[in-house]
Amino acid sequence: MKALTANRLTDGETVFWRKGQWVERFADAEIFDDEAVAEDAEGRAKAALTVVVDPYLIDVVESEGLWAPLAYRERIRALGPTNHPQHGKQALGGDDIVALQHAHGTARSSGRVNLIKRK
Repeated sequence: MKALTANRLTDGETVFWRKGQWVERFADAEIFDDEAVAEDAEGRAKAALTVVVDPYLIDVVESEGLWAPLAYRERIRALGPTNHPQHGKQALGGDDIVALQHAHGTARSSGRVNLIKRK
């Protein structure tokens, strides 16, 4: 299964493809079960680079009826850059947080990521 993602040009926000347009929440993303259909959507998105930067397909996994990005990096992108609930997509809560809590390999307690600053 695949989803299509990119960064929006106007503000750099991570966006996801849904039926020919970009949406902000991963929970609203279109999930492709056909590789050819996914690649066709990616081609159409790349043809419209005036809206986004470098669209690409990501692998997704279903767990307990919810979808989440398979790669840890993409899970972070799906929620936004911060672990503070008043910022980024985490402030929206709901299905985005629940999907990440139940996806394989995520922290089931909160679904949040603690960022560590290196010296």
